[in-house]
Amino acid sequence: MKFSNKWSLSMIALFVVIVLAACSNDSGGTAEENQSQSEADASTEESENTEASSGEQTEITFWHAMGGDTQTTLEEIVANFNEDNPNITVNPQYQGSYDEALTKFRSVGGSNDAPAIIQTYEIGTRYMIDSGFVEPVQTFIDEDNYDTSQLEENITNYYTVDGKMYSMPFNSSTPVLIYNKDAFKEAGLDPENPPRTYSEMKDAAQKLTVSKDGNVEQYGFSMLNHGWFFEELVYTQGGYYVNEQNGRAGTPKEATFSGEEGQRVFNFLNDLNKEGAFGNFGSKWDDIRAAFQSGKTAMYMDSSAGVRGIIDNSDFEVGVAYIPHPDDVEPEGVAIGGASIWMSNGIEEEKQQAAWEFMKYLTTSEVQAKWHVETGYFSINPDAYEESIVTEEYEKYPQLQVTVNQLQDTKSTKATQGALISVFPESRKHVVTALEKLYQGTEPKDALEEAAKQTNRAIEVSERSN
Repeated sequence: MKFSNKWSLSMIALFVVIVLAACSNDSGGTAEENQSQSEADASTEESENTEASSGEQTEITFWHAMGGDTQTTLEEIVANFNEDNPNITVNPQYQGSYDEALTKFRSVGGSNDAPAIIQTYEIGTRYMIDSGFVEPVQTFIDEDNYDTSQLEENITNYYTVDGKMYSMPFNSSTPVLIYNKDAFKEAGLDPENPPRTYSEMKDAAQKLTVSKDGNVEQYGFSMLNHGWFFEELVYTQGGYYVNEQNGRAGTPKEATFSGEEGQRVFNFLNDLNKEGAFGNFGSKWDDIRAAFQSGKTAMYMDSSAGVRGIIDNSDFEVGVAYIPHPDDVEPEGVAIGGASIWMSNGIEEEKQQAAWEFMKYLTTSEVQAKWHVETGYFSINPDAYEESIVTEEYEKYPQLQVTVNQLQDTKSTKATQGALISVFPESRKHVVTALEKLYQGTEPKDALEEAAKQTNRAIEVSERSN
């Protein structure tokens, strides 16, 4: 087919008009504006596709009782988790002391207002189990086939009841004996061979006690007026705090800490006190630590988590040793102290799953290495001790290795698992009162039996209220 030149020119002109119209913007924008709009549309589409593939955001609340530098470290760990898990946001919220946090939890437990995770001290374990407000982590361990053998058995033992793990250990510690190596040398004692038995402790304490003009300038030994240390001195003898094998074989009905093991502890403290070798610095951690650092006492018991701080703030060489035990008793070790984290059961399933992911993250060796080095708390994952930041820290603070050795040398028994008792906080107060009476002259047996009697009353009241 042939076309005239006039027709061809008309078609070309029409084509040009169509092309120009296509290149124009309906809203009258320029070519640059059109390009920006296209890029924006593409960005929006990409964002929508990313959101669709990544799923919805899950936010969970984490109530904790960590203050000061420990809170800073915790918040850094949470921030790292949030960055690595864009679909989950953990909101850490400081709730004050363990007691304050637990009181708040009681008012919201089992409801949608409850935090997904709450940190509670070890002596709150029985209450948390009985409250009905928590989901045992064993549920997720089983569903996820999570290998708990990678965790420190002597830590998980405390939070395991009848073969079921109820909470995830977090900030764990044990008591240790801390001593002034310089004072040992001055007293003619071997600073590399600290006392272990009660008789060795008494001998060392007498030699370390320094008096001038009838006033004691340095006591040989001190112990904080705190129930935790008394409990540990009972446990290491294989003794129970309450019947039913420390509450591990059934619901305890009465206190047993006033028995033979408890009497040995009180008699030991009473002997030192009467000899003038025991320094009573009250029930505040800062006071007894200050007494040690200022040279007013040469030996005392403290938490393993406080070791590095004591070393950094002392003008003398600090030694760390295992806690003492009676001469005729083979020590079993120590029960874990500190706290664990629990999962609420009155919240959405998505939040529980997010909480579980966070709990697993906390157990990794990298996270636990950071936690151990920066806070002094044990790693619940022993692999963390092989991380470079830990081995480097041990070169500077070899005393930290002693705390880990004591924990790992502990025998797994019902005694070293620690006691389960719903009124533990109240019972501890009665033990503190007994210690105060002891130092004021009350007979050891009388003081201790009164504490046990008051504990039994508290158990009875608790049972009636339930």
